[in-house]
Amino acid sequence: MAKKLRRAAAFTALARALTSGARGGPSVSKRLAALPRMLKATAKGQYDGGMRVALMAGAAAYIVSPIDLIPEAFLFVVGLADDAVMITWLAGAVLAETERFLEWEKQRDQAVVI
Repeated sequence: MAKKLRRAAAFTALARALTSGARGGPSVSKRLAALPRMLKATAKGQYDGGMRVALMAGAAAYIVSPIDLIPEAFLFVVGLADDAVMITWLAGAVLAETERFLEWEKQRDQAVVI
């Protein structure tokens, strides 16, 4: 039950993130452009996204890894389904975290001006 709830939350976050650009939130291109800045700020310890960035990196490694928990060669549909769920979670996590980072940048810049 908990896995279904987490999966549903990831899908909801992805849908919300994709449509927020049309409703005045940051566009997908702004979010993707913020990704290198977010990684750099996290590496320097300025931004607190360390664990979330590590989870996203782990998900990306899982997706591109030739060694898979459920091999596609034996269980074709199920093997592809776990990758699809992971890709969807990763997309939602990246979009949500970059939105959080852009808010952090905005607050940091406002604090410097004041």
